[in-house]
Amino acid sequence: MNERTSSPVLSVTGLSKSFFGVPVLEDVDLRLHAGEVHGLVGENGAGKSTLMKVLAGVHDRDAGTVEIGGTPVEFHHPTQAHEAGLSTVFQEFNLLPDRTVAENVFLGREPRRGPLVDRRAMNAMTSSLLEDLGIVSIRPTTTVSSLSVAQQQIVEIAKAISYDARIISMDEPTAALAGPEVDLLYAIIRRLRARGTAILYVSHRLKEIFDLCDTITVLKDGRVVGTEPASAMDDAALVRRMVGRPISAYFPEEVPGTGVGRELLRIDDGGNDQLDGIDLTLRAGEIVGVAGLQGSGRTELVEAVFGVRPFTRGAMALDGRPYTASSPRQAVRQRVALITEDRKSQGLSLNQSILDNALGVIRSVFPRRSAAARKDVPGVLSSLEVVARDLDQEVQYLSGGNQQKVVLAKWLAVDPQVVLLDEPTRGIDVGAKIAVYNLMRMLAAEGKAMLMVSSELPEVLGMSSRVVVMRDGRIAGELPPDATEEQVLQLATGARTEGVRP
Repeated sequence: MNERTSSPVLSVTGLSKSFFGVPVLEDVDLRLHAGEVHGLVGENGAGKSTLMKVLAGVHDRDAGTVEIGGTPVEFHHPTQAHEAGLSTVFQEFNLLPDRTVAENVFLGREPRRGPLVDRRAMNAMTSSLLEDLGIVSIRPTTTVSSLSVAQQQIVEIAKAISYDARIISMDEPTAALAGPEVDLLYAIIRRLRARGTAILYVSHRLKEIFDLCDTITVLKDGRVVGTEPASAMDDAALVRRMVGRPISAYFPEEVPGTGVGRELLRIDDGGNDQLDGIDLTLRAGEIVGVAGLQGSGRTELVEAVFGVRPFTRGAMALDGRPYTASSPRQAVRQRVALITEDRKSQGLSLNQSILDNALGVIRSVFPRRSAAARKDVPGVLSSLEVVARDLDQEVQYLSGGNQQKVVLAKWLAVDPQVVLLDEPTRGIDVGAKIAVYNLMRMLAAEGKAMLMVSSELPEVLGMSSRVVVMRDGRIAGELPPDATEEQVLQLATGARTEGVRP
């Protein structure tokens, strides 16, 4: 993008914020121009979410100034930010599922005809907003609960635009989206940029940052460590600024001595109402990646192995013996673990302590081992570099990366031989990702077998011994670790390709 000569639409100077005397943001400066997509990156705990919430009026700032269009502003409620032209799309949607799209977009400010809501006008205005985004697949009268995650994301964006927003902040907008849905969001962002809307874009996915952003600001420990044009940086430079480590550590090499051992898991012609004809083997020391588009059967595969939605046909063997998992408890008893995709709703009890969460599975399935595990847990958490005040701290107050480490500690406590991982690094920062990858390499060296589902193709190809690709509930093919992203996508979509073993 050409060097900007116009005045910024958003100007933040010297912004600081503390909680209970602990500084979270210190002397932050930020400039955002009309028609610019400005990336905001940093590790969990760097202050990104706090900055967005201060700008959105969720938190009051302690010091500093914020100007919109050259006019100083101070927000004490999100409504004030909306009215000033700054809207925020948070990662966790703020939609009422039982109401229509139009009712959500204009909630609390519905157009009226006398004392009654003018639904015809509200639906027409919503339809116009959606058409302006290039969306024709969502009807204003559709109930939000019937929409996909991607469609709900679009409704949030439409709601933001409905306030005549000049500035839109987006927090991890693709966290729950698959490939085609991400492409749709890209198109919407580019359309907004062309209209002159300024976008503050927060993401842990480096590819998105370089695909979309004109400028990148890096936060570390609550301070700005640099702001540069995206064209002046690459992955290596950005990672080094964020975590102080070279990108060569991003996907660590195998631990010396790691080798492929005996067959630990075998599936022959497995199937249920969502999967069919699944033939798969998993050996000690292997990390087998599972790729595919959303709805292809990736999560369903690991859930079938774990007994969440069991196979109803075919056969499985675990370490050479027949294996039946009719429930997760039965799977755990046979030393199979599942790190679920949604750590907050499925992996953790947020209002309980770190220690209670780490002992959760042991207490439930192997209560007699609880005392011994309690002695081991502090060492496990320390090895994972969990950052917390103490083990009595409630998990809800940890960063996303530290929450994920607690989930991993919970499963390490049962000493699994087969580990199923569903999106193990979703929504965590680069530093926490490296910690998870190092743990996976360590588990492989110990002879564990891992089956890893991921939507991030660089992660699948960077960490896997081999890759299986799902399509329509079946394994569409298998690829070696030196495969390309193009080959994976061709299998995932059904396109013809060479060098693939179907």
